[in-house]
Amino acid sequence: MMLHPATVHFAMALPVVASVFGLVYLYSKSEMMSKTSLIMTIAAALAMTVAWYTGNQAGPEIFDYLSKAGKEELLEHKELGLYLAIATGIIALVQIVGYKMKNFAVQALAILLLLAATATTLLQGKHGGEIVYNYGMPFKAYMIEDSLHEATANAEATEDCDEKVEAYEDAIDEISSLSEEVDAVYGNTPKTQKEDDDE
Repeated sequence: MMLHPATVHFAMALPVVASVFGLVYLYSKSEMMSKTSLIMTIAAALAMTVAWYTGNQAGPEIFDYLSKAGKEELLEHKELGLYLAIATGIIALVQIVGYKMKNFAVQALAILLLLAATATTLLQGKHGGEIVYNYGMPFKAYMIEDSLHEATANAEATEDCDEKVEAYEDAIDEISSLSEEVDAVYGNTPKTQKEDDDE
């Protein structure tokens, strides 16, 4: 789970760097810039593949905790990530061919495709941020709300006071268990009761 945020930074930054070197090459047409652009494009393709792989591993860990909209966003994010990994790999291959053939037109095509992939990568990063901050952060609240609604329904279904109390105690246990699972997913250290009281 924690590998994906780290690898994503490389997948976001390297296509931008590769694009900058590519634009410099288009302007200068120098051999050194051609080689540098090629190396950075290959690095970007590898970073994109690693980011997709780590995201593919992390996604199922949080999927069940997300709202319906969050789940849809996550699936779209995964699909676009796969397309970007494939696209940057193909772009790198095109650029390798252009470099080996010393064909400026082929290299220019690869760089233009890279610019499009870079713009899409930035959009992908925006979607990833939405999953974390719009859907990921409040997912605990959604599940707590569901637990409390269920406890309320169970309590209203009985006249026995002990059963009403038991329904809410079960909800509290479920919420505590949920908090532990969420902390485990995010690698957080659970707060002690004393820390909660101090706050």
